[in-house]
Amino acid sequence: MKSEQIKQITSKAIEELVAALNSGRSEALTNYLAAMGRFHRYSFFNVMFIARACPQATRVAGYQTWKTLGRYVKKGEKGIMILAPVFRRRIDEKNEAENLDPDGNDSRALAGFRAVYVFDESMTTGNPLPQVGSVNGDPGAYRERLEQFVREQGIALEYSADIAPAKGVSEGGKIKLLPDQTLAETVATLVHELAHERLHRAERRASTTKRIRETEAEAVAFVVCQAIGLETGTASADYISLWNGDAAVLLESLELVQRTAAEIIAAIAPDKPLPPEGGG
Repeated sequence: MKSEQIKQITSKAIEELVAALNSGRSEALTNYLAAMGRFHRYSFFNVMFIARACPQATRVAGYQTWKTLGRYVKKGEKGIMILAPVFRRRIDEKNEAENLDPDGNDSRALAGFRAVYVFDESMTTGNPLPQVGSVNGDPGAYRERLEQFVREQGIALEYSADIAPAKGVSEGGKIKLLPDQTLAETVATLVHELAHERLHRAERRASTTKRIRETEAEAVAFVVCQAIGLETGTASADYISLWNGDAAVLLESLELVQRTAAEIIAAIAPDKPLPPEGGG
């Protein structure tokens, strides 16, 4: 594929991604965020309790929370004990207004803790949790070419279930991928992590925010996946939105994104013909 063809493909893909980001949240992302809002953030000590009792835990919640999400604890499963705070109200009968916090709520004093039980997603069954968009299609030989290109850059590539729930991790000279992803998702994840390796190491990492880095990496993945014919749907726009990225952040990094995507496309798809005008 000639450089002018690659430029045309990358420009078109970026235009599509900008349009998707400007259109707002997809229904899939809205449903995902609503579901994730049901999961609490746990204290350091409770995280330790959870990790010790269930090292493979990904998402944990109480029985009733799982029930509201259409999932039920499997028979025979034992809950994971954590500590929940117990509060008591502090009400001054003479001047109750002084006992209100800045939001107008009754202020409360910590009275102690009590044991409660939560359950990991693996301990439940029922309706699947809402997911953000996914990449689909058959990458064919592009996956092997991509893996070869990664290794040619001196980057080690490993598959490890230990990184769950993350799909991929960039460690500076090493990329780890979660096994058992679809072929299309594996390619998209690997391009994303490769973009981190090429764009976000050394001095540039210190000068960028997580929001910028994730927007750039996912934009590169979107462009490359589009170029090799994978169906991206709302996956990349949803991912960028999760990191509070938007079209403005993407456009500020446009040159870097296009150059990095073009290098990867040239390496893994040198013989891919240019799509017909107006085609996908």
